[in-house]
Amino acid sequence: MQKILSGLRIIEGSAFIAAPMCGMTLAQLGADVIRFDNIHGGVDYHRWPVTDNNHSFYWADLNKGKRSFAVDLKSDRGRELVTQLITTGGEAGGIFSTNLPAKGWLSYESLKSHRQDLIQLAIVGDRHGGTALDYTVNAKVGYPNITGPIDDERPVNHVLPAWDNIAAYMAALSILAAERHRRLTGEGQKIEMSLADCALATMGHLGFIGEVSINGAERPRYGNHLYGAFGRDFVSADGKRMMIIAITPKQWAGLQRAGGFGAEMDTLEAKLKLDFSREGDRFAARDEICEIVERWTGATMFTQIKSALDENGCCWGPYQTVRELVEDDIDVSEDNPIFSMVEQPNLGRYLVPGQPMSFSAVERQPAAPAPHLGQHTDEILADLLGLGDTEIGKLHDSGVVAG
Repeated sequence: MQKILSGLRIIEGSAFIAAPMCGMTLAQLGADVIRFDNIHGGVDYHRWPVTDNNHSFYWADLNKGKRSFAVDLKSDRGRELVTQLITTGGEAGGIFSTNLPAKGWLSYESLKSHRQDLIQLAIVGDRHGGTALDYTVNAKVGYPNITGPIDDERPVNHVLPAWDNIAAYMAALSILAAERHRRLTGEGQKIEMSLADCALATMGHLGFIGEVSINGAERPRYGNHLYGAFGRDFVSADGKRMMIIAITPKQWAGLQRAGGFGAEMDTLEAKLKLDFSREGDRFAARDEICEIVERWTGATMFTQIKSALDENGCCWGPYQTVRELVEDDIDVSEDNPIFSMVEQPNLGRYLVPGQPMSFSAVERQPAAPAPHLGQHTDEILADLLGLGDTEIGKLHDSGVVAG
């Protein structure tokens, strides 16, 4: 956690990944992010993975460093409190981030009537107003049809929620851009962003749209081959699998030295009438090059391959399971300054990350745990909304708030 955004407050009404991760990102940079939920939790409060007692790692890890306000969102008084929370706070406040249906009392128009310089970020599924999740968006943009084994025509859904992650960081960037605009002009605004458009923009940025539009070519599956250069998975003599890549001329020269097959590559290059100093030519000859590399890795123990690749500055990495990553990899330990041990309520003590970036102007601090549901309800009512003990007690007694 690094407090470079101290003095900024965001009120969040969210579920699932994109909006909670947006808020968590800002919270870990020091912003005061207050998440409001129904008294018994939102739709993602028990989302898997969970403990044996049905407490969600997912919810905890996406809400690190936030404050929690638990309120009856179906009651008029509860909605009044949330509206007041969103629209008060002077220069620090007036920022609302959500992927809940931003209509009715949570609409931009309704909230703006209480504060003219309101900033509201609304993340939706698609630009037509439809619902969408990462898996449906991924199916739309075509990635499953170019992912997986070359000899299998079935679509392959990767398990990384890529578009949710991209949307989360674009959402955080959008909030900071709008807040800067407000500081310079005094104007608030509504920011609309769809999960599908984040994916579609990425497809364009990475050349997929241009490739079809200009070349008239649809990219086929290449299995584990790196597209456009040389790279694939290989197995050592003792059964260790690794990914070896050579994109740059330096990496290509290093790989040839590591395996001792420079002369063999020269012969292949001449035979195929290609220039292996070019990425595209290495890709064109990927199968023949892989046969040569595979003879070396298949006859060599992993430790020897590792030494040779490291000594020659090669780009490579071993395959490992998530368990191996967590239990054996020094980069997932307190040796890496982004990680710290945190006591998470209901879950226990385990290693959690802060933000991967490091700012020289502020000190890095340990990651903060996620709150109990409603943990900060009373302090928010008192400190931010100015309510006295008697009125807070009445809100609890009537079931409007909890925590």
